[in-house]
Amino acid sequence: MPGRAARLARDGLRALVALAVAGAFLFPLYFTLTTSLDRPADVFRLPVHLTLDWQWQVYAHAWAMAQWPVYFRNTAIIAACTISLAFCTSILAAYAFSFLEFRGRDLVFSLFLVVLMVPGEALLIPNYVTLDRLHLLDTLWAQILPYGTSVYGVFLLRQFFLTLPKDLWEAARLEGAGHLRFLRYVALPLARPVLLTVGLYIFIGCWNSLLWPLIVTTSKSVQPIEVAVATFLGAHSVDWRRLSAVAVFTTWPVVVVFLLLNRYILAGISRSDGING
Repeated sequence: MPGRAARLARDGLRALVALAVAGAFLFPLYFTLTTSLDRPADVFRLPVHLTLDWQWQVYAHAWAMAQWPVYFRNTAIIAACTISLAFCTSILAAYAFSFLEFRGRDLVFSLFLVVLMVPGEALLIPNYVTLDRLHLLDTLWAQILPYGTSVYGVFLLRQFFLTLPKDLWEAARLEGAGHLRFLRYVALPLARPVLLTVGLYIFIGCWNSLLWPLIVTTSKSVQPIEVAVATFLGAHSVDWRRLSAVAVFTTWPVVVVFLLLNRYILAGISRSDGING
């Protein structure tokens, strides 16, 4: 009994800590929602007003003040194309680092991981010059191609491929399957949770991208959602209700996607053993 009581106390403490951490992350989202739905007199009221007033008309006003459908469309296209391109490059690279034997493989992979240590800001000028010479500035491709591969995706997929039993490859080879056929019909179906994790990681990066699109685009017809939010913030910095409304309806797609894929993400991370060599 004493041991059971101690275990219950320990589990209860963990639950309280988890709830506290969850509350710390969720409170800013809730506060933004309440601010967007507040009456004007309640926005700066002290103590802080945390009940919902359901003033939905501010959302209609904020939506009408910018071409939000265009920005949502651009962001969705950029995210979809970036994920597709990154999947192609990451899957092939991870498979090569896992199943193909060639001299210096581990050294090349180690050098590949060094890219994770290079801050993105250090690559802004070379990437900009390259796109300028290719005449791709102020296009959707300028926001897709620089992120067409994911070092994180290669790492995560490689770690998963290394956990696959070698017997699977041997059996497939006895059946006459080559590397591409084995990858398509055996390895990739098993790696689906990992692929969803990588896809969500890239999707969030595309949705939250601001600095690079701000540098390489000038036309609203190709700018993504975060550039629109930054522009809206500069033009309406004193209207906290509209700013909060914009923050809410530009964030909900990421929240919805995360909630839908949360189970698969946890499965993908748990199945990718990061300590396998």
